[in-house]
Order: sequence, then structure tokens, then C-alpha cells
Amino acid sequence: MSVTRLFAPLWTFAVLLTAPAHGAEPQWDDVVAKARGQTVYWNAWGGDERINAYIAWAGERVAADYGVTVRHVKLSDTAEAVSRVVAEKSAGRDSDGSVDLIWINGENFATMKENGLLFGPFTQALPNFKLVDFKDKPTTLIDFTVPVDGLEAPWGMAKINFVYDSARVEAVPSSIPDFLDWAKNNPGRFTYPAPPDFIGSTFLKQVLIELTPNRDALQKPAPEGAAFVTATAPLWPYLEDLHPHLWRGGKVFPASGTAQMQLLDDGEVDISISFYPSDAASLAINGRLPESARIFVLSGGTIGNTHFVAIPYNARAKEGAMVLANFLMSPEAQARKQDVAVWGDQTVLDVAALPAAEKKRFDDLPAHPALLPPEALGPTLLEPHPTWMTRIESEWQRRFGG
Repeated sequence: MSVTRLFAPLWTFAVLLTAPAHGAEPQWDDVVAKARGQTVYWNAWGGDERINAYIAWAGERVAADYGVTVRHVKLSDTAEAVSRVVAEKSAGRDSDGSVDLIWINGENFATMKENGLLFGPFTQALPNFKLVDFKDKPTTLIDFTVPVDGLEAPWGMAKINFVYDSARVEAVPSSIPDFLDWAKNNPGRFTYPAPPDFIGSTFLKQVLIELTPNRDALQKPAPEGAAFVTATAPLWPYLEDLHPHLWRGGKVFPASGTAQMQLLDDGEVDISISFYPSDAASLAINGRLPESARIFVLSGGTIGNTHFVAIPYNARAKEGAMVLANFLMSPEAQARKQDVAVWGDQTVLDVAALPAAEKKRFDDLPAHPALLPPEALGPTLLEPHPTWMTRIESEWQRRFGG
């Protein structure tokens, strides 16, 4: 039985349980006072040393300024934390939960929102939320077509790009059909992570968006039965044609984006997929890619989204989680995160509207030849409705997962 079917009847009860009194959002001074001394168990992906180091730094800063202790619970898949909250809900553990904050977006957010597993709305109570660029970064308010409704706080931007070694590759593909031709002409020199790794799954969505005759349908829930088969008909023949020309003949796929990038660094492939446009520069600076690493995007645009943090409805340290979420949106934390020597994750803030001293944090960030200016990153394609990802992942596993 699916998570959605199991808990849908609890939606109304959960909203009443988790909403702040009288519909008002918490007062910030009260939040800060209650947060002091709390320990926040932040469940976040732990597969990248740079990101882990950044999370540790954020924890140190929040501890120093607010007396909040942060424990990074390292996940290989966000669904692990979602499943834990689901299990606690099923067991009647409606307070003192084991998860205080989750790095989340997409289908995991949709599942938690639909089933009343989130605390909030809380974002309007965060002072730094007003600094977010809602106008030019609308995905800070819409998560994979699902309205955020104050239930998660944005803290980073992502956009598909492709990393290559310019010392080995001159001509790069400009579209998904071009990728097939490139792979045929360069056998074994490209691959993608196996779904449900989010980079691998997003590559599948990129293929579908480019090949489908009806992109608008992807903004609605994935249909059942024959309608789904028809909608995804262009995807599977493309992959069947592509796979024999991939690394190891498409019989084996790297388990993660990090493993895929290691193949590029080792010279086993020539093109890798990233969700951070500054990834090539950051990894090169940290000695994990050659200095000749560069990036390219596709001429018709690539998928982009925002990633968030959310608080489960039964979190034991809600106030501490709010304090941490607010700090993650601060100009200090956002500028450090965008520094390619630290992580290189793009900011959610409206930098041009910041006070001069805060804007200078971004103006002073180092340049790198692997960085592209924002205008060179091309159009941003909207994420499909989250149900498409789960359905496509399941079908990919059935066809290619062995």
C-alpha cells in the first residue's frame, strides 16, 4: 500500500494538530528563546564531503549564536527520513519525533504535505525569508508543481548541467538527441547514475521533456495505465538505443552522482551530469576534477529547481529547526554556500536588493574558468509533477534494474 493511500484520511487531523494557534505564525523572539538548548537532528543527504563540511560549519555558527546544537543525520536517500516520520505517525508518536529538519523537495515534499506530516506554515516567521528572490526564482514557492504554502524554507538552487574534460573533449552535444549520436561516436565515455539517485532520475525527466510531444501534461499528475504508457513512449526506446553505448555497455550504472563524477576524474568517462552549475569549478578547486573541467548546458534548456528544508509535524525541536532554517537563508550562509571553494550551490536570495555590505559578500566570491555566467546557463525547464519521477523510477527499475 502506498504512503499516500495509507495516511490520506489523517490529513484533516494533522492540519489541526500542526497548525500554529489561531492560524498565526510563531513570533520570532519566542522562537529564538525556546530554541536555546535544543538539539536539532537534521536529516540531510550525506554523500558529498563538501556539503557535509558546510552543514558542520552551519551547525557551529548556529550553536555559537543561538545555543542550538545541530546533529547531521546522513542519508543516502531523503525517503529514509520520510519513511521514519511515516512509521512514527503510524505508531501514534505525534510528538517527540526523531527527525527535526529534513533537506527535501519534489516527491518527498509532496508525500509529506499530502499526508499532513509537516509542521507549519512557518516560513513567514523567519526574518531572512523576506530576502528570498520570489520574482525571478519562482521555484522558491512552487516545488515540482506543488505550492510550498509556508511548509518548507528554500536554501539553494539547482539546475542540470554537464561536466566534461576540455582536454579530452572538443565538441559536446547540444540536445538529448545529440547525446545519443555523441554516445554512438564515443562508446563507453558517458553514463548516468542509476535511479532512484536524484541525478539519474532527473536525467530521465530531461530526456522525457525533450522528446515528449506534450510537455504541458508533465505539469499534471502522471496518469495510470495506458495513458502513462503513451505519455512515456518516447523515453524507453531512446534509453534502449543509448544504453549499449554507455560506460560498461550500459550493464552497470554508477550508484550516485558522486560515483559518476569520480569516473570523470579517473578518466573512465568524458561527460558527467551535475545539478550544480558550479560543481566543475568547486571540484577542480578541491582536487577532485582536473583543472581542465568545464560545463555545458543544452540549447533548449535544462531542468532546474529549488531545494528546501522542512520540519516534520512531530519534531521535538521545532524552534531550533526554525532557527537553523533561518540561518541557512542568511546572506552570510548563502554567500559561503555559493563560494566554489566551499560548495558552489547557488543562492535563493535577491542579491541585488541586499544592503551593500551583504551584497559585497557575493561580489567578492572567487571566479573560475569552469563557471558560466547566469545568462549563459540557458532556459530553466520546470520540473514535472512529482508523481512522474516515482512512476518513471519504478518503470526504469523494471526494465533496466536487473
